[in-house]
Amino acid sequence: MRRILLFVGTNLAVLLLLGVIVHFLGLDRLAAVQGVGGLGPLLGFAAVFGFGGAFISLAMSKSIAKWTTGAKVIAQPRNPDEQWLFDTVRHHAEQAGIGMPEIAIYDGPEMNAFATGASRNHALVAVSTGLLRGMSHDEVDAVLGHEITHVANGDMVTMTLLQGVLNTFVIFLARVVGRIVDGAIGGNNRGGGLGYFAIVMILQLVFGILASLVVMAFSRAREFRADAGGAKLAGRERMIAALQRLQIQHGESTLPKAMAAFGISDKTAGGLQRLWMSHPPLEERIARLRSAQA
Repeated sequence: MRRILLFVGTNLAVLLLLGVIVHFLGLDRLAAVQGVGGLGPLLGFAAVFGFGGAFISLAMSKSIAKWTTGAKVIAQPRNPDEQWLFDTVRHHAEQAGIGMPEIAIYDGPEMNAFATGASRNHALVAVSTGLLRGMSHDEVDAVLGHEITHVANGDMVTMTLLQGVLNTFVIFLARVVGRIVDGAIGGNNRGGGLGYFAIVMILQLVFGILASLVVMAFSRAREFRADAGGAKLAGRERMIAALQRLQIQHGESTLPKAMAAFGISDKTAGGLQRLWMSHPPLEERIARLRSAQA
């Protein structure tokens, strides 16, 4: 489970906080008044706060990841295992053409790893103690290649831009629909009242959750690209072996709920549940790697 739910969860929280600030500063009322002659000013207002929320989430991602997992950054390797981890990440980073990421270990029995950060040259790669105990060096090598590929592909920046566009429409539609609903139930249809504020907050949350489905779809697509990158950096058979090792893992992840999309894998789900998955099923990822080999 990996970086996306952290980003989405933080983003939703930032959006709601910005909504409260906007209301009490009177900016909602100003946007409503200026939007009478057209929706352009309201859309511009939404874009400023929508992209602002997404970039705040991105800037906070590494610090929140360390805090929520309790990950300890390795400043200097203290034993052979940490030295191997340090050297492997350095090698992959050099091969991928990115700056050396921070490396951290967090305590967790599940086999998991994640990468996050605001840029390709200022990232964080963290692995669980369960991953280091449960996988061979060859398999961990592939997992690290997968994570480095996420960084090298600029997935977090792309996610920020996508989330900014979605935030813009969430903020915009919440206020347009909010005016209509507020007017229909006896409000002034111009914004600024507590009733309008409550309606907008509810709509913003609902639209934000729906928008996250788009984020999850993008996340699933990029996992295939990260697997391919991991196979290129560490070897296809090592990447396949690492994914097969994850298939035998049982139980719930100990990553915090906000980090649920930040690991190397996600639980398999079917039906509508699949829409909320941040990762494709492991068997599909393995099949994709094998078909690329043929």
